[in-house]
Amino acid sequence: MYKNFWHQFKMKYLAAYLLCVLGGKANPTNADVAKILSSVGVEVDDSRVTAVVSQLSGKDVNQIIAAGKTKIGSFAAASAPVAATTAVAATTTTAPAKKEEKKEEKKEESDEDMGMSLFD
Repeated sequence: MYKNFWHQFKMKYLAAYLLCVLGGKANPTNADVAKILSSVGVEVDDSRVTAVVSQLSGKDVNQIIAAGKTKIGSFAAASAPVAATTAVAATTTTAPAKKEEKKEEKKEESDEDMGMSLFD
């Protein structure tokens, strides 16, 4: 549903819309989104702002995010077996690691304040 929408816009426009929602505006306007973008020095493209606002207005942002999380979760689950197999192969082919002895070093007092302290 939103596949083409997400790819054609830069994340800064979506982030500005989400910041408006987090700030308490259930349905941010073009001016709200543009105000956030311009406050951080972004040159605002009105057509992109209009497209983001028109696509997301009247929709529950939390539901859209939840739908996106399920898609990300399926992607991560598909790549997990490959990562696990690689990790097992790496541990079986390497030699056992030698334990390094920890040496306790005495810390010397620093003269960074050159004899003057703010708290004395």
